[in-house]
Amino acid sequence: MFQRYNPKNLVMFEQYVDRQCAENMYDLEANLAVLKLYQFNPSEYNPAITQRILLKAITNLPHTDIILCKCLLAPENMEEPEVQDILRLSTLLELCQFQAFWEIIVEQPSIIAGMTGFEDSIRRYACHVLNITYQRISKELVRSTLNVTASELNSWISKYGWTDEGSTVFIRTQDESVKTKNIREKVDFETVAGLMAASK
Repeated sequence: MFQRYNPKNLVMFEQYVDRQCAENMYDLEANLAVLKLYQFNPSEYNPAITQRILLKAITNLPHTDIILCKCLLAPENMEEPEVQDILRLSTLLELCQFQAFWEIIVEQPSIIAGMTGFEDSIRRYACHVLNITYQRISKELVRSTLNVTASELNSWISKYGWTDEGSTVFIRTQDESVKTKNIREKVDFETVAGLMAASK
């Protein structure tokens, strides 16, 4: 049987993290196993791999993978400047401050060096946020939210089925996303009989 927390498997897991980054794949369970192994074996801790795991977790927003990863970090590792930078990026995304996020990425491209597909993963998350938030939005705001050129913007508009209206983008009628739910309460006679008797 495969032993997930066997320290002898750590090198294999670390290589798998590198492969995820190079090939734009994602395996949360394997990444959590690496962080757990670092917890059990602090002398084996690899800051570069940890940073890559955190970056991969960010690419899976709106899921809360980054929180799971943070919980497995030792306090001293949380204080590393590189880890703090990544957590700051995560916070900006969670707060939907996309322009501030992209400014940091442009100023410090080394943060995401070697992370194939990272930027497009963030753009998918941004599109998800736009989809559930807006009915109609300024095209310029969409472009800055996604950090794309005008020509690249058209492919994202097409990909998500939005409508280019010139200076604005029609996302969708929010009425389409409202789901009605019928709530049926089951109250049997025996439950009510005591109340009726008490009210006489």
